[in-house]
Amino acid sequence: MAISSGLGAAVVAARVLPPLARHWWVFLVRGLVAIAFGLVAFFYPVATLYTFILFYAVFSIVDGAFALVSAVRGREGPGPRWWLALIGVLGVVAGLAAYLWPGLTALALLTLIGIWALVYGVVEIIGAIRLRKEIDNEWLLLIHGILASLFGLIVLVRPSAGALALIWLIASFALASGVVLVILSFRLKALAARA
Repeated sequence: MAISSGLGAAVVAARVLPPLARHWWVFLVRGLVAIAFGLVAFFYPVATLYTFILFYAVFSIVDGAFALVSAVRGREGPGPRWWLALIGVLGVVAGLAAYLWPGLTALALLTLIGIWALVYGVVEIIGAIRLRKEIDNEWLLLIHGILASLFGLIVLVRPSAGALALIWLIASFALASGVVLVILSFRLKALAARA
């Protein structure tokens, strides 16, 4: 079985690698864009947060508008369409609120994240205590629960610190992802040169 799965992987690699190698520059561009985004997010975290909120606002307004159009024009199909209209109205209102009051939107989002992290952490702490006789190293679950609870409390007490941490986390991911894509692009370029 291992031989046939090894042969299958080789066949897939033979089909997939040449087109990837020919278009190595796509990975390079993606990596450079990710690195640029990560650096901008690190150096301008407030602007990055507001940009995310504005993107959400545009998405919500457009999505709500399409839901409203579907509710008004959707004549065929069983059942009432009031729920679709309600979703549309709520989407447009949420998008407009995010656009008009981006700070309030950020605070609401961070409050939701803080509450989630706090509840998640408390549940993990309870689970670790209840499972202490059932599993080994339950203290790892306990520590994770404590860390999640502390993060939730920090976000709730100091939402600006939570927003900054969230943006830095996204920026870190973008930078790491970008570096990996750039390295991959050069490996693919070398593969294309050998072919």
